[in-house]
Amino acid sequence: MNQMLRFCLLIASLALLATAPARAEDGPKRVVALGSEITEIVDALGETKRLVGRDSTSLYPPEVTALPDVGYVRQLGAEGVLSLRPDLILASATAGPPEVLAQIRSAGVPIVQLSEAFTLDSLLKKVADIAKALQVEARGAELSEKLRRDTQEAEAAVAKMEGHPKVLFIIAAAGGAPMAAGRQTGADAMIALAGGENVFAEHTGYKAVSLEAAAAAAPDAIAMMAHTLDNMGGATGVATNPALKLTPAAKTRRIVAREGGYLLAFGPRLPQAITDFAKAIRSEAAQ
Repeated sequence: MNQMLRFCLLIASLALLATAPARAEDGPKRVVALGSEITEIVDALGETKRLVGRDSTSLYPPEVTALPDVGYVRQLGAEGVLSLRPDLILASATAGPPEVLAQIRSAGVPIVQLSEAFTLDSLLKKVADIAKALQVEARGAELSEKLRRDTQEAEAAVAKMEGHPKVLFIIAAAGGAPMAAGRQTGADAMIALAGGENVFAEHTGYKAVSLEAAAAAAPDAIAMMAHTLDNMGGATGVATNPALKLTPAAKTRRIVAREGGYLLAFGPRLPQAITDFAKAIRSEAAQ
């Protein structure tokens, strides 16, 4: 009778285990994140401990820079990624090239590649997809709710700010001609969220603009990534650039530079980036 009771208890226990929700420790333990926003979402979910590698654009939080760097997210090598013995790759939409991802898959490593769109809904989908891959769905739902609430608060704060400054966002200025952001870019989406007007919204993607076009656009603010500002010689270099020196932004030194992942990747710091950028493009001081 006791043996029968023990047998029944064992069967019942196994049934409960089979139907119980997966725990975080049951999920992938060696994860490589490819994309700055991917790394930030993993961190925001409290799962940084699972990361064994990251791409060169993943610089936040600072602790992740101690992880092995597998290279630039668009120019990866399969050997470097596979050497980390990952059991899951979380990749941004821009990760590649495709043949390298195919090599990694053929080695038996699953890849979850996230879609890209520069909206809050896209961010929330990434959070949900990553949380599912890491088997922490409840934590993902909590993070999504916080991001939705904080972003709505940021948008409400921007709505109360005065004016709609004209913004020129440049990705580079090799040879003096700036590569300006048009529509369907993270820069264009951020300018809109900050209550600004993209002076080159008539074109798509990033395109070189002439000296005359840059001057005629008359931006109130010039924005860029921090490393672009460094490459241009700082605020002084921007203010004396042949294509930019005649603009109102250059004359008032309203030059805004931020780390690319923070400003353009649309990761968990999106609410903070919106209000920060909105204030900066309205400020008369160099940023």
